[in-house]
Amino acid sequence: MKDETESTRFAEAVACLVEQQNLDKTGLMVYLKGDLGAGKSFFSRAFVQHFLPAQKVKSPTYTLVESYKTCNFAIHHLDLYRLCDPEELEYLAIRDVLSGSYVALVEWPQKALGLLPAADIELNFCYEQLGRQVELTAFSDAGRRLLEGLLEF
Repeated sequence: MKDETESTRFAEAVACLVEQQNLDKTGLMVYLKGDLGAGKSFFSRAFVQHFLPAQKVKSPTYTLVESYKTCNFAIHHLDLYRLCDPEELEYLAIRDVLSGSYVALVEWPQKALGLLPAADIELNFCYEQLGRQVELTAFSDAGRRLLEGLLEF
């Protein structure tokens, strides 16, 4: 992706595919990995704004979790960069947050190993000469359906 327009289109393509998933009573875990500034928060903002265009989307860097309610499911954006101890998520009742119909966009998931549900799909953002590249890995049937849909992007 060479610019913000392409990055936004990518996030919207993922969002459209998520809309087609049946998230009734299930969650979708999306792990976002990559260096600082690689595009994880930008992706999350564009993803949320696909469903809630007027929504101001702030980074949960200090709150750790920001949640948004769509018509059919909740979107939970977790930024675990500042997480000192994975047990902090227990204080946030993360098991209750990640229940029902939801999409969880998790930045820095490696900081909470063992406390989060396994990823359905992982997006690894990395720099390339003229922009960003995203490597995708699916870990579940839901993740594979997303990945197959994104192959056309």
